[in-house]
Amino acid sequence: MADDTGLTDEERAELEQLRAEKAARQQAEKDAAERAELERLRAQRAADEAERAARARDEEALARARALMEPDDDLRMPLGQKIVILAIVGVAAVWLAVTILG
Repeated sequence: MADDTGLTDEERAELEQLRAEKAARQQAEKDAAERAELERLRAQRAADEAERAARARDEEALARARALMEPDDDLRMPLGQKIVILAIVGVAAVWLAVTILG
């Protein structure tokens, strides 16, 4: 039987079914788009975390290298002590050369 819109009950049921299918299809597309966005954001977060970790490792390695390049207090000695050590090494080298070359 037709109503004010001119649709029969069968046509109205078919229209409602098609509207429901369209809504389900649109929702599935929206869900797929949101899933893709979620994966993109997860990948971006993982890349950012990896970059931060790499930067932290680089900074730590640089700090260790700087620490190795700076002389410790043990290596800093007065000039007089350096001269005495060089003199001892020099005397030992001369004695060794005389002993070997005879």
